[in-house]
Amino acid sequence: FVFFLIPCFVVSTDIAFSCQNADDFVGASSPGDIIIGGLFAVHSEMLHPEEDPIKPVIQNCAGFEIQVFLQTLAMIHAIETINNSTLLSGVTLGYEIYDTCAEVTKAMASALRFLPKFNSSEDAVEFKCNYSDYIPRVKAVVGASYSEVSMAVSRLLALQLIPQVSPASSAEILSDKIRFPSFFRTIPSDFHQTRAMTRLICESGWNWIGVIATDDDNGRFALESFGVQAMVNNVCIAFKEMLPAYLSDSTFHTKVDNAIEKIVKETRVNVIVVFMREFHVLKLFKKAIERNVNKIWIASDNWSAAVKISTIPNIRHLGTVVGFGFKSGDISSFQEFLRNLHEKPTENNKFLREYIMLLSVCGHLDYHDLQRCIANQSQDNLLENDGSEPQIWKDDFLNANIEPGFIHSTILAVYAIAHSIKGLCKDRDCKDPSAFTPWELLEELKKVVVIDDGKEVKFDADGDMSSSYDVLLWKEVDGHMEITTMAEYDSEKGGFIFADEEKKKDFLALKKVQSTCSQHCRPGQMKKVTGSPHTCCYECVYCPENHYSNQTDMDYCYRCNNKTYWAPTNSTTCYRKTIYFLAWTDWFAIFLLLLSAFGLVLVLSICVIFTKNLDTPVVKASGGLTVCYIILFSHFLIFLSTVFFIDVPTEFKCKTRQALFGISFTLCISCILIKSLKILLAFSFDPKLQNFLKCMYKPIPTVVTCTGIQVIICTFWLIFRAPFVNQNFSIPRAIILECHEGSIVAFGIMLGYIATLAFICFIFAFKGRKLPENYNEAKFITFGMLIYFIAWIVFIPVYATTFGKYLPAVEIIVVLISNYGILCCTFLPKCYIIIYKQETNTKSAFLKMVYTYSSKSAGSVAVSQVSLDSKSSSLGATMTDSCKSENDSVNGNCHFRVPGQPLLKGKVFLENAARTVVRKRVCSI
Repeated sequence: FVFFLIPCFVVSTDIAFSCQNADDFVGASSPGDIIIGGLFAVHSEMLHPEEDPIKPVIQNCAGFEIQVFLQTLAMIHAIETINNSTLLSGVTLGYEIYDTCAEVTKAMASALRFLPKFNSSEDAVEFKCNYSDYIPRVKAVVGASYSEVSMAVSRLLALQLIPQVSPASSAEILSDKIRFPSFFRTIPSDFHQTRAMTRLICESGWNWIGVIATDDDNGRFALESFGVQAMVNNVCIAFKEMLPAYLSDSTFHTKVDNAIEKIVKETRVNVIVVFMREFHVLKLFKKAIERNVNKIWIASDNWSAAVKISTIPNIRHLGTVVGFGFKSGDISSFQEFLRNLHEKPTENNKFLREYIMLLSVCGHLDYHDLQRCIANQSQDNLLENDGSEPQIWKDDFLNANIEPGFIHSTILAVYAIAHSIKGLCKDRDCKDPSAFTPWELLEELKKVVVIDDGKEVKFDADGDMSSSYDVLLWKEVDGHMEITTMAEYDSEKGGFIFADEEKKKDFLALKKVQSTCSQHCRPGQMKKVTGSPHTCCYECVYCPENHYSNQTDMDYCYRCNNKTYWAPTNSTTCYRKTIYFLAWTDWFAIFLLLLSAFGLVLVLSICVIFTKNLDTPVVKASGGLTVCYIILFSHFLIFLSTVFFIDVPTEFKCKTRQALFGISFTLCISCILIKSLKILLAFSFDPKLQNFLKCMYKPIPTVVTCTGIQVIICTFWLIFRAPFVNQNFSIPRAIILECHEGSIVAFGIMLGYIATLAFICFIFAFKGRKLPENYNEAKFITFGMLIYFIAWIVFIPVYATTFGKYLPAVEIIVVLISNYGILCCTFLPKCYIIIYKQETNTKSAFLKMVYTYSSKSAGSVAVSQVSLDSKSSSLGATMTDSCKSENDSVNGNCHFRVPGQPLLKGKVFLENAARTVVRKRVCSI
């Protein structure tokens, strides 16, 4: 140990030496060929006089800052290392370091010392319009510690374009080269720091946070930059608290208390971002510990590595501290420098002398008490120390208080200046102070490249050095708090890099703490903003039908493609709609197909029966085998057309099914219409009606014309507005594949035309409904047409109101009903006679039936004619009809008496009439 004597003229240890003259103002100095200035806040505050009025006197400072003191030592170490190397080839660097006391006023006074002419006997700044050839006391300045101070000093130094390289001022505004043309820094700007903070907040799932900052330029600009980044990343600031920039402010403690109250009150805010200086944080945390506040504290680069704060008693009860510190390099040589610091002279270093005096009073205390003693040592205690006690030098105390990021950036600032000087001194004798001017050094500094830990670093266009951040985590190890590096933040890529899985687990463990205004909305939900002005305060509501969300905390739900997809409420994805159609495997389709198949079998069976009984009167009376075959073939096609209504609709099926049904049904009705005309013609006794029916009865032309008209209708339909496959989206969760008729008008015309033919057929058949009872085909045709009409009348409203995959089934049903009705009414009575009434299916029986019916019809006609003649002659004729017995009646022994005429035998008249009628009817049929 080396013993130091405390000078007797010491007044106080926590108060800096009083400024008696200009030389007393310098904190540390060393001569050299080229002088570099230094501005560091070695003390935390400048004392303010209580006298009134206030006089323009530079006051003393208080509150020795070990960490900033180490930065001054880092600058001295870097300059000494350069002077002992061959970097500048014999040119030595000197320094003048001043204490700004974290006060702009004091910093401006210090900066004024840099501006006078080199080796001038007076500390006076010359006014010039052009400082191009002006050689000031210093060629460059390292500092200041705080952005607010750097802003003021930089504006002053810009008058002579003296380069200023700061190792700690990170305010984003300092990147503005218009306002701060001579400012550089060896750290990134707050833009990268605030972006890193918001990235950490977002990845940890926090969006409801508080911010505390100092009410100065540095705090306000940092808060503004963070606010922009937070807004971009949907992070809401629950409250902002601004603390006075100076500890001497009378409202400081009140505002600290208010900030703590706000933190305690906002129970949902568990993350606090702090942009403050170390001594502000120290005061805040002591109050927070008293109130048992437990939060996550996100530290800015100003205090993230502050050992003074991490050693506060009970700091572990405060919660978790996560901070961002400047990326450090190899500082082993500086640590060695500190171990030999006790050998350094103190004549030109007031900061070192003050530190030695502090140790003389507080050195006997342990680490935590030593920190407090240095900050709180009173003047009386120092006066009691007469300097006789030996100094206890604590080798590890300074090393323990190192903040590697700040030390590294300070050394880097000195080396950047030195390399710039080297560039200028290649062709100049730099031992001469007038060899170059500060503005020339400024230009060289813009393009300088420094090798740092094997990497080339340089200033960008904004005067910043882009480097990474260390993400620091305060962890309790063996009962005390250690500041560990948890990750590295790459400012270029915007991501975190972890050295190992253990550190990544520490990072992920932060997510366990919730700091949200509202609960996270799960997938399937969306945020609904409430009455709060903050977008982070919301309600989680389910996504409505046909909407989904597949991420947490979505502002809105995505809409499904309603045509092909659907989603229920609270859905995380869209589901493809089920495609429905009347498939072959559907039970109802199978039932309908069985009915159609039975119809086909029935048609074929009737065809076989009629073929085997080709020469019987029933078959011949049905129009012959050709007509029957045509009608049965029509029925066959109609049954077959139902197949095209089933399974996946295609263009071919849609066009074929209606055309096939329409033409086949028209052909069937046309043939039946001819039969109706033929029957009516055969059994009609009205001469006028017979003449009309003879004109109408043209079988082949009638069938061809009626069917041809339907063919034309269907052809035009298929050409101009053909049916097509349509996707029906009327059902929310399904797609109905169906055939759209193309033109409802054409579809209606086709059906209307069939209905017209059926109605005409019905009229003709109805008129012949009183045919012989044993064979009354017209009556059955009438029933068939009635079934057709009923089926299709019911079909229209059902078809119009039905939708879905069973719509084709409705058409199949009405087709089957109408087809079965006409088929059964037309052919089954004949088949019944052929199979079960064979005795009536003979020529004699058939002639007898016709003869009996014709006789009755002829008698009626004769009576009607006699009645008409008697009425026209006005003779009042009477007719007596007497049949003596049933046999006489059968033999025609009926007598007719006509007035004024001889008695006539009715037998002769009726026999002749009957024979004539029978011949005509048989020939007709």
